[in-house]
Amino acid sequence: MFFKRTQNKKFDHLPRFYKPEEDESERRKRKLKFRATSSSRKRSKLPIALILLLAIIIYFIIKLNTV
Repeated sequence: MFFKRTQNKKFDHLPRFYKPEEDESERRKRKLKFRATSSSRKRSKLPIALILLLAIIIYFIIKLNTV
């Protein structure tokens, strides 16, 4: 109320060298990296499924031994 609030500093930067074709290639690289990470998520489901299957098998083995 009695103090002056700080304001953001303005930033006007014009790049000396700008190559639009390099900017486009960077976008393509980012898209490819995004696709690569999404395919790695598919692989991570396999160990979880194996652990679940193993737990079910162990459960049935214990259940058969107690009967």
